[in-house]
Amino acid sequence: MSDTPIVITMGDPSGVGAEVTAKAMASLPPEDRARYAVVGDADTLDRAIRSSGLDLPLAEAGTAKDGALRFIHVPVDGLPGRFGVLSEACGEASFRYIERAVRLSLDGEASCIVTAPINKEALNAAGHHYDGHTGMLASLTQTPSSWMLLAAPTLNVLHVSTHVSLKDAIGRATPDRIHDTIRMGHDHLRRMGLDAPRIAVAGINPHCGENGLFGREDETQIAPGVERARAEGIDVVGPISADTVFHRANTGAFDLVLAQYHDQGHIPIKLIAFDTAVNVTLGLPIDRCSVDHGTAFDIAGTGKANHVNMLAALEYGRKLQAAKSGK
Repeated sequence: MSDTPIVITMGDPSGVGAEVTAKAMASLPPEDRARYAVVGDADTLDRAIRSSGLDLPLAEAGTAKDGALRFIHVPVDGLPGRFGVLSEACGEASFRYIERAVRLSLDGEASCIVTAPINKEALNAAGHHYDGHTGMLASLTQTPSSWMLLAAPTLNVLHVSTHVSLKDAIGRATPDRIHDTIRMGHDHLRRMGLDAPRIAVAGINPHCGENGLFGREDETQIAPGVERARAEGIDVVGPISADTVFHRANTGAFDLVLAQYHDQGHIPIKLIAFDTAVNVTLGLPIDRCSVDHGTAFDIAGTGKANHVNMLAALEYGRKLQAAKSGK
């Protein structure tokens, strides 16, 4: 295990990010807790700990305090000081926490970033116009292309496109993008220990177009990208009708499915692994994974937030860390 910590960005200070982080950290043995540091607001963390009834001391990163949750405080003016509030200042804070974590990762001071949820409306109100974490991280690392992988115990789904309209998603499913997405998924799964990943590519039209009856995008846009990847020796098949391919993967036929657009990939994952799916960003020069839920303003600060998904994200982060260190 690397000595370089995994950093956890606290997410929107008004949301459940601080709570699920604190609960997850409190559930770990002290020696495991020492492998992490939270980037965020110290007062918010303290309030989340108290509202959850936890006995979890805090300590600034770099100081010695056995069993404490280490934090890197990033000051932001105007935070509301309470949970459940849509706030421009909280959007600014969300951005700055991620910005700091990215810098730590690029400088080699963090081995992986695990992100708690942000609120896109607050983020954009603060002047940071991104569709979410994936686009923000790509911008901060000056990466031209990135991908969203949803990873669950029995199903992995990599998206060709995510936060765009369905009309735009069809246009983005070019042979080049299909090929690059297959390549990215193949390389990631090999890095994570699969010698020969089995990949399936979902079709974009009903029944993959039914020989042109329902459109020809599957044969003109998707199939050429699949064939290019197969010519490179990748074990990939498709396009396969989306109404069967996710079930086949979930029952063991494939290690990864390429979804053509946001809902095509998110719906099956949310159905079978709502609490355990992890959002992973591929294509960056740094490692990042995340919980796959929102800020839940309605329950923030009540002590009711479930930290199971954060534990799953932390586990995936440890796998990414181990893959980086070769251990």
